[in-house]
Amino acid sequence: MESFVHDLRLRLRGEVRFGELDRVLYSTDASFYRIKPIGVVIPRDEEDTIATVQLARAAKLPVLPRGGGTSLAGQTVGEAVVLDFSKYMNRILELNVEEGWAWVEPGVVQDTLKQYLKPHKLCFGPETSTSSRATLGGMCGNNSAGARSIIHGKTIDHILACRVVLADGSMATFGAVSADELRAKAAGSSLEAQIYRKIPKLVQEYRAEILARYPKILRRVSGYNLDALLPEFPESSPLPDPDQRFNLAKLMVGSEGTLGVITALKVRLIPLPKAAAVGVVHFRELNAAIDAVHSVLELNPSAVELVDHNILGPAARSQQFKDKVDFLEDDPEAVLIVEFQGEEVASRLEQLQRRSLGYTTCGLVEQEGQAQVWNLRKAGLGMLMSIRDERKPLAFVEDPAVPVERLPEFVRAFQEVIARHGTTAGYYGHASVGCLHIRPALNLKEQGDIDRMQAMLHEISDLTLSFGGAMSGEHGDGLARGWLNEKMYGPQIYDAFWQVKRAFDFDNRMNPGKIVGSPPPDQNLRYGADYQTLQLQTTLDFSREFGLARAVEMCNGNGACRKQEVGTMCPSFQATLDEQHSTRGRANALRAVLSGQAGAQGFTGQALHSAMDLCLSCKSCQTECPSSVNMAKLKAEFLHHYHQAHGTPLRDRVVGHIALVNQIGSALAPVANGLMRGPLGSLGKKLLGFAPERSLPEFTHQRFSRWFSAHKPAVCGNRGQVVLFHDTYMEYNTPSIGQAATKLLEHLGYEVILPERRCCGRPMLSKGLLHEAQTNARYNVDRLLPYAQAGIPILGCEPSCILTLKDEYLDLVPGGAAKDVAAQVQTMDEFLFGLKQQGALDQVFKPQDQPVLVHGHCHQKALVGTRPTLEVLKLAYPTQEINSGCCGMAGSFGYEQEHYDLSLKIGAQRLFPAIQKAQPQTLLVANGVSCRQQIAHGTDQSARHLVEVLADALKV
Repeated sequence: MESFVHDLRLRLRGEVRFGELDRVLYSTDASFYRIKPIGVVIPRDEEDTIATVQLARAAKLPVLPRGGGTSLAGQTVGEAVVLDFSKYMNRILELNVEEGWAWVEPGVVQDTLKQYLKPHKLCFGPETSTSSRATLGGMCGNNSAGARSIIHGKTIDHILACRVVLADGSMATFGAVSADELRAKAAGSSLEAQIYRKIPKLVQEYRAEILARYPKILRRVSGYNLDALLPEFPESSPLPDPDQRFNLAKLMVGSEGTLGVITALKVRLIPLPKAAAVGVVHFRELNAAIDAVHSVLELNPSAVELVDHNILGPAARSQQFKDKVDFLEDDPEAVLIVEFQGEEVASRLEQLQRRSLGYTTCGLVEQEGQAQVWNLRKAGLGMLMSIRDERKPLAFVEDPAVPVERLPEFVRAFQEVIARHGTTAGYYGHASVGCLHIRPALNLKEQGDIDRMQAMLHEISDLTLSFGGAMSGEHGDGLARGWLNEKMYGPQIYDAFWQVKRAFDFDNRMNPGKIVGSPPPDQNLRYGADYQTLQLQTTLDFSREFGLARAVEMCNGNGACRKQEVGTMCPSFQATLDEQHSTRGRANALRAVLSGQAGAQGFTGQALHSAMDLCLSCKSCQTECPSSVNMAKLKAEFLHHYHQAHGTPLRDRVVGHIALVNQIGSALAPVANGLMRGPLGSLGKKLLGFAPERSLPEFTHQRFSRWFSAHKPAVCGNRGQVVLFHDTYMEYNTPSIGQAATKLLEHLGYEVILPERRCCGRPMLSKGLLHEAQTNARYNVDRLLPYAQAGIPILGCEPSCILTLKDEYLDLVPGGAAKDVAAQVQTMDEFLFGLKQQGALDQVFKPQDQPVLVHGHCHQKALVGTRPTLEVLKLAYPTQEINSGCCGMAGSFGYEQEHYDLSLKIGAQRLFPAIQKAQPQTLLVANGVSCRQQIAHGTDQSARHLVEVLADALKV
């Protein structure tokens, strides 16, 4: 092995990772399986891929290609050398608009291709719910489809050709060939020539059996696509291929990496639809929704998707969707999402509404409303898995597809199986093509449920076979269903599958154990009946998550944290494209350590520290992860244990006690500011490990609390009292924000109370100083409790500070007092938005001409959302939000020398360009002190707080 790794490092330009942590990170995907790989290679180009396959063959080691790792059946885990194409081999190589095709590398993400093609009014037809992170190579390997397969078919219908590294390390380009070209390619002794000789002969030999045993349905993605090589096979695609020539690319599609390693794909492109409309049909009963599918299909929709209450309920309660489900009326048991594309979409939507299929049908013609519906549908899997229970809806029998006309009958029979086994299930999926994802709830940590899983697999496969269906309608075979292929296709076709495998890969080195020769489904489970975890004493209260280990296990591997160019999660991954720096990667590392699966690595080991290091504690995973993994909380607890074992660095103590530092600096201002700008400041930054390029925040000599004590309220508090929690930065660095907040609140008729308080503890939490944070939290809860019990709002201007009282205090000081305080805590934005909704801000502000661009603070977006900020600002200013993600500063993160470059890279992805493109007179609003510092450093422009720009617009 040492020789193999040495040779890889000599020949490859890419990354070679064979450490214990690297193997842990790639031991799982979105399935419930776990197999630790031999090692990981991250190739930079096709030459790296060829070299890896050649060296692995010489070392007699298997190879496993991988994209985003979003496979639900375990296709991308195995004891092999994993090739991760998502980091570097993600380029769009060539686009031909006139002929409607493009060459892409396998690591290109679906949504990236979608945005690239949009200006050309083209698209790639299949679009899965994981389009924000799933790659084209993964789609090809799995023969993915998505919601619109009724009009676009599957990936196989859109792959024209592919470049492949064969098992012996040679290259081949598979595409449509004429009879003469086929004969020419079959000549010679190369592996490619042998394949061209064997496969056509094999197809003809098994022709009758293929015609007899392959399901005659659109959504069949199991086994090898031998039917696609028979021109006379009954057409199962809505997009007939006019090119009937022999094309081995169709055999590579859906092969799950078992026949070769794809390095490039030639994909067919189709025109974007001219128009679209969506109807959401509401039902009181699930089966009524399924019964209505046939009637809906008569209207020629482009999609008919089922979503049940197991998804709708969590969505309505989630921070991510709660303001975006206003298309739902009452509390439906299920809805059908019906989309129309092309011509006369509005009239077809009206026809749907007139049919009165449910108790109501909400029609959406605006793009924003439709996007909200589809975003909810795409989050379906994560929403199902977000339940905080050991029994979760699992993917093992969730993928059968049957003739759509028999779907109601099939579902009722499926429900009988579920009831007989004493469990429940979540329902969602592609009703238009008879492929519903029905996920029974099981706990695979219990042997009884493992046995139940196997029994249900046998019963559901019998049922599916009797309906003329396929066990894999979208998610593929992998480890979950590959062992069923002989049963589903019969021994003759299964023998043909083996012959295909041997023709391409005689030594069984290409992702072995998938499609053929698969192990039983109860092997290699991520958890299993013998799964145990370390029992650690935690300082933070994890009872809301049912313990530290359960908090980690909320990550189901769906990979939403790997999305790019949208949202905030996960800022470090978006900048590095490295699995280690995704929320999923950190959760995998934590779980492996807690369960003893990481070798000698312990919970306080350096390897785990490296995995957690680039977490910015932005909290976006708390909202944007459909399963609400709270990595910021997990990191705080980890750092606490790590420092107890290794000692707390001076820099972490300084940052954690920034309130004391600022108090001293303020007392010595303005002298302290001059010293910090000179050699003493440079020396201090060097000693603490701060980036020399960063300017340290200046101190104010007149602390905000002193100004407040001296000032005279402008009006009497005839509307009641409010508490203003004056954070550390307001107190010692930017008192102007506190003054503006006071002016604004008093103008509205409130008496402002400045409470006795200590630092909120957020800086301490970020550095794992949990005991110190706990002390401050108890102090603040005690001081604020009387106000909370009196029903007085507790307001704050710095999002990270005030929201610590609302969120982390529940874990630092568990009990009724902290809950009472948290219940009264609001950001200034929330409080003002509440007044706006009451009509109390009417005629308060003078309309301004200056446009405003808003950058939302990460914690604000995660726990509150930016809607309050935007709605209040619109009372006075033309306002627009920047699709900025995280600014990259994250408290002290951007100050730290080792994080400085990454911090700027994160800001430069979306935030800095949006600001630099803005008109000169544009006002920038950023409520976070760190955000304002990053904007000033990265763009040389100043941003202000919401209360400052609103105070300027008050009618006097």
